[in-house]
Amino acid sequence: MTLLSLHPRTATPSGTASAPAPLNVLVLAVAGAVTVANVYFPQPLLAAVARGLAVSDRTAGLVATAGQLGYALGILLLVPLADTARLRRLTGVLLALTAGALLVAAAAPNVLTLLLATLALSTTTVLPQILTPVAAALAGPERCGRVVGVIGLGLTLGSTLSRTVSGAVSDAGGSWRAAYLVAAAATAALLWVLPRALPERLAAADRPRVPYGRMLAGLPRLLGAHRALRVAALRGACVFAAYSVFWAALVFQLAAPPLGYGPGAVGLFGLFTVPAALASAYAGPLTDRLGAGPVGRWALGCVALGLAVAGLAPGSPVALVAGAGLVVLGTSSCQVANQSRVLGLGRAVAARVNTVFMLATFGGGALGSLTAAWLYGAYGWTAVVLAAAGFTAVGLPAGARRPRVA
Repeated sequence: MTLLSLHPRTATPSGTASAPAPLNVLVLAVAGAVTVANVYFPQPLLAAVARGLAVSDRTAGLVATAGQLGYALGILLLVPLADTARLRRLTGVLLALTAGALLVAAAAPNVLTLLLATLALSTTTVLPQILTPVAAALAGPERCGRVVGVIGLGLTLGSTLSRTVSGAVSDAGGSWRAAYLVAAAATAALLWVLPRALPERLAAADRPRVPYGRMLAGLPRLLGAHRALRVAALRGACVFAAYSVFWAALVFQLAAPPLGYGPGAVGLFGLFTVPAALASAYAGPLTDRLGAGPVGRWALGCVALGLAVAGLAPGSPVALVAGAGLVVLGTSSCQVANQSRVLGLGRAVAARVNTVFMLATFGGGALGSLTAAWLYGAYGWTAVVLAAAGFTAVGLPAGARRPRVA
C-alpha cells in the first residue's frame, strides 16, 4: 500500500470482504485544492470589486466574510451526509451547484448579488471536508496523519495559489469577473474525474442509516463526549481566525500607499508562500509520531512569529512575504494536527466529528474576516496584527494538560 493509492477493504452484507478500486489520495488532494480555492480566490480581487461595483473597501470585504460563513453553513448541513450517503452522487451534485453559483457571481450586477452568490457557492464547495474523513477512515489510524497531510497540502496549495491565479487572471482579463469564470470551468471539470475516484459509500452496506435530522441533532453530543474534539475545535477556531484576519487585511495593506500593488502583485504573495505550504506536509508524519498536541503548539508558535515579522515592518514587501509564509506554515500544520486528532475517534463518526471541528474552524475564520474588514478600515494594519496575535494566544493553552489526547 502506497501513500497515494490506498486499497480499502469494506464489509459486504454477507460478512465477506471485497476490494474496491484503489482510492487515489492524489486525486482527492487535487480535487480538494480546486474546490477550496473557491473560498479564497476572491481575496486579491476585493479592491477591484470595490472599484468595479462602486462600493467601499469595507463593503467589498464582506465578500470574504460571506465565503467563510457559507463554508461553515455547508459543513454543518452537508458534510455529515458523507457518513451514510452515496458519495459519488453527493459529490456530483455539489460540484454542479458550485459551478452554477460561480457563473452567477461572475455576472453579478451589484454587490448584493455577489454576496448571495458567494454565500451559495461557498456552502456547496465543501467537498474538501468530505474527502478528508473518507480518505483518513480508509487509511487507518497508523497512516491517518500522513494521508491527512497530503490532502491538507492540496488544500493549502489551493487556498494560497488561488490568490496568485485569480490575481493574474483578473489582470489578464481586465476584470475581476474573469477569475470567477475560470473557477467555474475548473470546478465543472471535476465532474468527470472525482466521482469515479471515490467508493460508493463510506459506511458498510448493512449499517443502519441514521436519519438526517438525528445526525444534525447529535453533533453537540459528539462535542460533549470527546475532549479531543473540544481541544481541536478551540485551537482550530483560534488559528483560522488569526489566519483570516491576516490575509483579509493584507490585500488592502498591499494595495494602499506606499506599496500600491494591483491584484496581480497581491496574488503573487500566494505564490511566495508555496515553500511554506510544501513544508507543512511534514506535519502529518510528525503528528503520527509525536502526537497532535506538540505539533499543534509548535504550529501556533509559527503563526505568532509570522505576525510579529509582518507587524514590525508593514511597509516592507520582504517582511510581509516572510510573515505570510510563517502564517501559512503554522496554520496548515495546526490544521493537519487537529484533523488527525479528531479523525482518530473512529470511522463510524468520521464525517460528523470532522463537521464539528471544521464548523468551529471556519466559524473562527468568518469572525476573523469580519474583524479584519472593520479593524483595518478603522485603525489600520497594527490593529489587525494585534487582533490576529490575540486569537493565536487564546489557542496556545488548549490541550496543555494532556497533549497526547487521541
